[in-house]
Amino acid sequence: MTTSSQLHVAIVMDGNGRWAVERGLPRIAGHRQGAQVVHDIVAAAPGLGVTALTIFAFSTENWKRPPDEVSYILHLFVTAVTKWLPELVSQHVRVRIIGDRAALPADVSDSVETIEKRTASCDGLHLNVAFNYGGRAEILHAAKAFAAECAAGTAAPGDLTEDRFDSYLWLGGEAPPDIVVRTGAESRVSNFLLWEMAYAELFFLDVLWPEFTPATLDMIVQKFKSRNRRFGRS
Repeated sequence: MTTSSQLHVAIVMDGNGRWAVERGLPRIAGHRQGAQVVHDIVAAAPGLGVTALTIFAFSTENWKRPPDEVSYILHLFVTAVTKWLPELVSQHVRVRIIGDRAALPADVSDSVETIEKRTASCDGLHLNVAFNYGGRAEILHAAKAFAAECAAGTAAPGDLTEDRFDSYLWLGGEAPPDIVVRTGAESRVSNFLLWEMAYAELFFLDVLWPEFTPATLDMIVQKFKSRNRRFGRS
């Protein structure tokens, strides 16, 4: 049986577009419903024992989607989180955005900074939003950061350990995820938290993200607690 006072759940939120198409709605309607589900899951997570929640909101590959859809997703995030900001603060939710911010529109980037500053002192649920994020890009970013220190003479190659490398990651400072969930009836990790999920328990669900509920999360948490995590031990 797994027991821990800390529980980090990471979620690849897949299926918004398919949910909308199945109902004869535009794809953006699926993203809008998906955002509401994020709100509901964030509100429910602490009561289910979740102390950290990392959600995959926008990947480095999502730029390949139609421009109108990309613009809608980017600004939906800002609009939704800004709307929820007073509630998040009252619930003591600390929000951190992980990913490459260089390509984000200026208004989105400014809103990201505001959201982080407003919640920086919150001591409840850690909500990490992967935004313009890719697991390989994160590892490359960390490798370049350490290489720069070596080039500057402030570090040597032999100084590198797993803990030190972890500190250069965008998710650095957060305990690695215990659970990684993928919705949308797909069985792949899609370049998400490749370093951090080394010993995570994986759950692949047929449910589309707009149909995900707090009860779904509770089911996953209860199944996780019944698993025996060996971390490579026999």
